Amino acid sequence: MTRSGAASNAAPVLEVFASIQGEGSFVGEPQVFLRLRGCPLRCRWCDTPGSWHLAAEQTARIDPASGISRREPAWASPFQAACWIAESEPGSPRTVSVTGGEPLLWPDFVVGLRAMLGDRRIHLETGGAHPRTLSRVIEKVDHVSLDLKPDLDLDPPEEVPDAGTDELAPRTPSEWRAARRASLALVADRDACGKIVVSGERAAEDFALLLDEVEDVAPRLSVILTPASAVGVATAPSMDLVLAVAEMARDRDLDVRVVPQMHRLMRLP
Repeated sequence: MTRSGAASNAAPVLEVFASIQGEGSFVGEPQVFLRLRGCPLRCRWCDTPGSWHLAAEQTARIDPASGISRREPAWASPFQAACWIAESEPGSPRTVSVTGGEPLLWPDFVVGLRAMLGDRRIHLETGGAHPRTLSRVIEKVDHVSLDLKPDLDLDPPEEVPDAGTDELAPRTPSEWRAARRASLALVADRDACGKIVVSGERAAEDFALLLDEVEDVAPRLSVILTPASAVGVATAPSMDLVLAVAEMARDRDLDVRVVPQMHRLMRLP
């Protein structure tokens, strides 16, 4: 799937649907989800690996409020995406969660979406690998949910052809540390949260560096600990592990909460 014939600020859409936010600071809020295709990261606990790749002839799934899903060409302009968002809402306008995949692969699309949605709240969910691109769009979104990932949870990245950013994903521990610190500095004094997925393969000490970085760069940032679902090679953590990481965050005077993936508990998309 290529952007041939699409607008310069177009992005490949995977799906648009209304549901309940299942993660982060706004868990439980009715939102509209705009999921984009393409992600260079290979997080071992990722629950949406179908969003990683761009492939020929793929389409976007649109779930309108009428309840009759349909397929549309995947490459969409911000205007087209805004139309799908409005069509998906069962009532008054909702907050729009732009997720993926990795939305920061398509910064011109995110900027254009702001113009289409006016003063409606836009929440950006990002893997934290593209701080330079985040700096381009951060004034256009109202909330950032920033993943903070232990190096051990990451397989080597695979860059996405035709991406709208030239910023490559980090490959080494030192590159990841630089990306995390730069991203934390950008969200430090904004409406944002740092989301840490805790999987059963890790020990509590594996999260010490992430918590140290939050304490050093963005000490007022809300930290959301999300127990991993058993997906692929990842296993669900013990509650002892989750509580140990939470206590480590509290030792650093961080604002920490444990929030499971509520959409999975409620069996929602």
